[in-house]
Amino acid sequence: MLRICLLFVLISITSCSDNTQPKPSGFLALNYQEAKYSKIALDCPFTFEKNDFSNLEKDNPDQACWVNLTYPKMNAKIYLTYTPVEDNLRELLIDAQKLPEKHTIKADLIEASVYQNEQKRTFGNFYEVEGDAASQAQFYMTDSTSHFLTGSIYFEVQPNYDSILPAANYIKKDMRHLVETLEWREN
Repeated sequence: MLRICLLFVLISITSCSDNTQPKPSGFLALNYQEAKYSKIALDCPFTFEKNDFSNLEKDNPDQACWVNLTYPKMNAKIYLTYTPVEDNLRELLIDAQKLPEKHTIKADLIEASVYQNEQKRTFGNFYEVEGDAASQAQFYMTDSTSHFLTGSIYFEVQPNYDSILPAANYIKKDMRHLVETLEWREN
């Protein structure tokens, strides 16, 4: 009887563990199609190349050059907002640089990189955000005299960094491509 009690206690102790969840048989693999870019021409003072996987839609009928690039399968959008510079460049820069700071509460890291292309007269910053923030990337671009464009990625889901990371990385590449192909033109 004592042996049976000892055997029962030994089995009980060794069978208990902190992880009582069953292990998944594999990890979720998210594969997105390879990006193919096309130049878009809007009735706006800028052009850029967009991923053919995304859809272009007007954001605000009163603001002709506020457009969105939607990614329906990823439930995400890149919001693009154009503002003409009219002796207000300083204010536009301050507002654009404050935008990523609004995400510091939830963000683990916000990394800024400077973008300059003298030939195209495009200058600005690109911000990558890590963590459960509402926006995973943002940018602003200007020619420093007439044009100012901002862009932000937002997902239409509760931000969970681990879950949206593959989609966020895919769209960040598209956003960088947009910045690199951005050209100003007079309307």
